[in-house]
Amino acid sequence: MAVIDQLFSKTKPSEFAIPENKWSLSATKNMGEEELLLYRSNLLGSDLTVTNFGGGNTSAKILIKDPLTMTMTEVLWVKGSGGDIGQMKLDGFSTLYLEKLNALKALYRGKQFEDEMVGFLPHCNFNNNSRPASIDTPLHAYLPFKHIDHVHPDAIIALAASSGGKAAAQQIWGDAIGWIEWQRPGFELGLLLSAYAKANPNSRGAILAGHGIICWANSAKDCYDNTISLIADAAKHLNNKLSNSEVFGGSFNTPLPAIERAQIISDLSSNLRGIVSSSGSKISHFCDTKEVLEFVCSNSFIKLAKIGTSCPDHFLRTKIAPLCLAYDKIGDLDYLHNAVSNYRSEYEAYYKRCAGPSDPNIRDSNPIIVLIPRIGMVSFASDKTTARLASEFYQNAINVMRGAQLIGQYIGLSEQEAFNIEYWSLEEAKLQRMPKPKPLAGKIALITGGAGGIGLATARRLLDEGASVVLSDFDKDALEFAHKALVQEYSKDVVRSVICDVTDEAQTNAAFRTLCREFGGLDILVANAGIASSAPISETSVELWNKNYNVLALGYFLASKCAFEIMKSGGGGSIIFIGSKNAVAAAANASAYASAKAASLHLARCLALEGAPFKIRVNVVNPDAVIRGSKIWNGDWRKERADTHGIDAGLPLEEHYRNRSMLKLDVLPEDVANAVYFFASEMSAKSTGNMINVDAGNAQAFSR
Repeated sequence: MAVIDQLFSKTKPSEFAIPENKWSLSATKNMGEEELLLYRSNLLGSDLTVTNFGGGNTSAKILIKDPLTMTMTEVLWVKGSGGDIGQMKLDGFSTLYLEKLNALKALYRGKQFEDEMVGFLPHCNFNNNSRPASIDTPLHAYLPFKHIDHVHPDAIIALAASSGGKAAAQQIWGDAIGWIEWQRPGFELGLLLSAYAKANPNSRGAILAGHGIICWANSAKDCYDNTISLIADAAKHLNNKLSNSEVFGGSFNTPLPAIERAQIISDLSSNLRGIVSSSGSKISHFCDTKEVLEFVCSNSFIKLAKIGTSCPDHFLRTKIAPLCLAYDKIGDLDYLHNAVSNYRSEYEAYYKRCAGPSDPNIRDSNPIIVLIPRIGMVSFASDKTTARLASEFYQNAINVMRGAQLIGQYIGLSEQEAFNIEYWSLEEAKLQRMPKPKPLAGKIALITGGAGGIGLATARRLLDEGASVVLSDFDKDALEFAHKALVQEYSKDVVRSVICDVTDEAQTNAAFRTLCREFGGLDILVANAGIASSAPISETSVELWNKNYNVLALGYFLASKCAFEIMKSGGGGSIIFIGSKNAVAAAANASAYASAKAASLHLARCLALEGAPFKIRVNVVNPDAVIRGSKIWNGDWRKERADTHGIDAGLPLEEHYRNRSMLKLDVLPEDVANAVYFFASEMSAKSTGNMINVDAGNAQAFSR
């Protein structure tokens, strides 16, 4: 047995995390009811053992002065539609008159009409609060308790999705916790819970089969304590079962070593991305946590995956079931195409079986979650954050399956019920309210020389338009600074960085492999890494000549070669060279630099010819005298160019170049970034082999 096999076989099965009670008496000492509700919500939502991102909701019934009658009235504060309780602020809560919510009961026409009740909720709004109320509002409104938490912890859903869950709940809590059979969220469930609470006044809460838990108390702290305690009880019960059980039916095979997984996923993600992006560009997220590897290497992997996820919060993010690949076939491109095609056909058949005449049109039929034995999981979405969250939600589903199997058989929702949730008109309305995607949503860019002035400005421009960006640079300190700045401005999801000397083929190849592993492919290459030198021909050494050509010609060639292979599998892309005015206009005392820039310009034209059949566009942006933020002007280049032009070293070089231009303007990194964005975007979809001069006007550089 290989060493990795031995290590994996001896690893203790993954346990359920036991949440820690983090309530601070000192922090909450002077808080009002609204602040206590927010504090409780943030505590619960920031702990992934309690609930997943965007999942769950919290509420409090608070006496507040009515601005119309000036009398105290009871108002339901409940997390509004969308948002995340871990990060929300007070404006994330809907506020509704409790009296008006109770009046809605008289308007209820029965279960088949319950969706119409959502339309009445805005009429119950308190104090002109425009935050849309959640479909879970009735669950909170009709329970006779001041404080209510509804969350989706893995340990609880494991009970809720198991044939042995009801018996396990009785064993753990006795009659203190109820069991409500599956009912999708909404008005009917609110009434069921109200009836249960009235019949069981001493109950601490109820498990919602296939869904989660709802629990309560009459103070914010007691409610929080109750929630944490119940989750801990369930986790401990399941962990006790682990010592005598073989999770997922035991191991069928073992994971590859981490370095091999990373190598394989670079190629696999790129190939898969090209296939699953048939309805729009996707970005991938790779996950090979212990829990994921435990699942995809198990005997029960295929059987459980086909059952699908049980909790609506899970499959709304992941689809009901994943695509499962055979490890020994993932190197076969035809196999991948057929596997995805079959998945689409099965999804379309599922839609046709379940859809009614009033249901929304079918959505993207491509898989979101792809599981690979011995390697892990890849998720795909239109942006990196959504892909990562889908991955996290499926890890929740894996935990649920593991726990459910410990106490019985894992149970998923019926196909029709799952469809009814996925294509629920209320969920469709929520999707329709989402903002329109940005122009570069789903696009992936790599920028060489990314830590310099033009590189960083370009990164910001592309990120502003929705792209995910990898910065490549050989300057470790500058790269680290740039990376941190962009993460702070945007998010850690959409920014990556890699140290790379573009003149080194191995380093360049590694940078592009990192790109594919982190995001799944490449749509935009900005070849920007550069140097500059100035010297008369008699003083230009072979070393200086080669240095210019290595960075400005060889470096662009190596990056383009890598980009071509990835873009071919992805259906095309845009390559933008950052050239120079000197690529088309001769410069005294700069033969090495100017001729190397001319070489890269002609390389771009050659690549435009080669790339066209593969929908790969290649264009050039020619800046001139971009001084601000540029690293090449920090060294000898500034003095050398000043000497060449006979400028007093004490005078601003910027002024010379500004006055030399036809428009008498400074050229800034952001100006170059705008031109790059034009070539990267669909605005230039019919342009290749072109160049744009960003030089404030220089007649020498006019194209001829």
